[in-house]
Amino acid sequence: MVNTTLHVDGIDLPLIVLDTVVIGTGCAGFNAADWLYTFGRTDIAILTEGVNRGTSRNTGSDKQTYYKLSLASDGLDSVAAMASDLFAGGGVNGDIALAEAAGSVRSFMKLCNLGVPFPVNEYGEYIGYKTDHDPRQRATSVGPLTSKIMTECLEQAVRDKDIPILDGMTVIRLLVSDDGVEGLLCLNHEGLERPGMGLTVVRARQVVLATGGPAGCYLNSVYPESQTGMSGMALEAGAEGANLQEWQYGLASLQFRWNVSGTYQQVLPRYISVDADGNEREFLLDYFLDPFEAMDMVFLKGYQWPFDTAKISGSSRIDILVHRETAVLGRQVFMDFRRNPSGLEKGFDKLGDETRQYLERSGALLGTPIERLEIMNRPAIDLYRAHDIDLYTQPLEIGVCAQHHNGGIAVDSHWQSTIRGLYIAGEAAGTFGVYRPGGSALNSAQVGSLRAAEHIACTTRSETDVPDSFMHLATREAAEATKLLEGLIRPGNASTLEEECRKVRASMSRSAGHLRDPEGMEELERRIAALLSTFTDRVMIDTPKKLPSAIQLRDTLVTQLAVLSAMRTAAQMVGSRGAGLVITADRDDENTDLPISYQPVKPNPENRQMVTQRTKDGFVSAFKPVRPLPQPDGWFETVWNDYRRRMAQIFEGDR
Repeated sequence: MVNTTLHVDGIDLPLIVLDTVVIGTGCAGFNAADWLYTFGRTDIAILTEGVNRGTSRNTGSDKQTYYKLSLASDGLDSVAAMASDLFAGGGVNGDIALAEAAGSVRSFMKLCNLGVPFPVNEYGEYIGYKTDHDPRQRATSVGPLTSKIMTECLEQAVRDKDIPILDGMTVIRLLVSDDGVEGLLCLNHEGLERPGMGLTVVRARQVVLATGGPAGCYLNSVYPESQTGMSGMALEAGAEGANLQEWQYGLASLQFRWNVSGTYQQVLPRYISVDADGNEREFLLDYFLDPFEAMDMVFLKGYQWPFDTAKISGSSRIDILVHRETAVLGRQVFMDFRRNPSGLEKGFDKLGDETRQYLERSGALLGTPIERLEIMNRPAIDLYRAHDIDLYTQPLEIGVCAQHHNGGIAVDSHWQSTIRGLYIAGEAAGTFGVYRPGGSALNSAQVGSLRAAEHIACTTRSETDVPDSFMHLATREAAEATKLLEGLIRPGNASTLEEECRKVRASMSRSAGHLRDPEGMEELERRIAALLSTFTDRVMIDTPKKLPSAIQLRDTLVTQLAVLSAMRTAAQMVGSRGAGLVITADRDDENTDLPISYQPVKPNPENRQMVTQRTKDGFVSAFKPVRPLPQPDGWFETVWNDYRRRMAQIFEGDR
């Protein structure tokens, strides 16, 4: 790493020269840096706005899932089978699916060797369980904090190699030429109140963007408050978006943001709604004729946790009804683990076979939901107690929240974006389609960051040159950024735009979440475009310390605009699909099973992916066919020769 300066408008800005830069300190970012170093690319650094921020370290569920190739004797599996299942989710590129399946065992075993305590039986088999959209039992877990433990182990591996971690650095702009990425601009939080406002230039021909999902898009969100994401930066630089309309939404607790999936549902808590006067009722009984049918649907929410338009007559009815109680009727909804739902006082015999047998095999045919939860998953109780919520004595407030972005920045099979040298790993990458097995995001983060690191090592030279062309580009971009930053700092109402953006996030949750209102989305698109066009006029911050937050706010607006482009196009062309139920103004007699009117879910035989591009007039989205599943040559001698050539490039420098 070389430290020098760039002279811009009378101010010397720090210039850091590196071979490759990784942005982000979650599972994907740490893994990318660790693999780069292993492959011999040691002139690297990680940039982060906060090492302890982000989704990987701060989120989870009852037993957060890692989806992998089956490694137990009763789980017949193959790379081809797993790739086929990932591809079948719809909107998934075949080469991505095959790469994620092929890299599964290698990535999983690395985590095991780093100390992530995935459970094994007495013979050393990594046993599994079934998760949502999983035709087999590929899932495993180390408990509610699986991704946190993964992140900590990967961070230790990075620190053991003395890879520099530049903390307190918010990346605000990618520097891109016709040849690809050239570097980036960032704000050093320690220099915000000095001349130059902390603006720092980084020269790197390879950038791995691992900034997580665009968490700021929604008000109702289970993303940790410390997570922001910076997808808009890549979209503005010209990178294509993929499947930006595809999200996951599900039930989550509100006081402490956490997914209430898995055993939280399978122990059959009592669902209650409370009005402004404190009156409570078991509202599911208003919509289910049979209380045991309601309980079976709650049980299925355990592993059918994400909202799914294909299940709106099944387990996803629960999400619709919770949304109605909260967003439409203005009540609070709670899961109560202290008392059984009505009907269960008569015993478990009238439950569906799947529900009853699961509880029986788990040794949980016990008196109350909290007793069942204590037997099945005690850490799930301890987790809330650690955040001052005692499930033994108080109900848990919940809502329908955005949880994961299945779309993101488009990548190829090496996780390289449409901008040469810009790689995207983790949730920021648009590798998922309509459906994905629960836990496959953690596998994708590990495989994608490995693939990116390996491709960089195989196809590029380790270079730290600073040509005049870069100096001209960086000087021009830094001058523009300086003008923007200086224009943001002036007296005025510092909360004006923040409050407006909060309203936009609330509108996203209301009109562009799991329920999608075409007219509402169109109006919202106009509002966001107007906010962006007047951003520098409307933002008023009273201290340079708020500059990173202001830039992140703008990045969220850009991302929201791109997401709405994809959502409105999808609503027009395919209607209700995946996690997006397109609502209509007129009630349809066929839709009497729910208290809303919606476009029917239609069979969609075409396997297509939505692509979103930035133009001078805004974002434009269109469907295109997915790349098919590859049929690679399996002849050993051919593969061996090719493998030796690639490894020679990495370890002998023969490029």
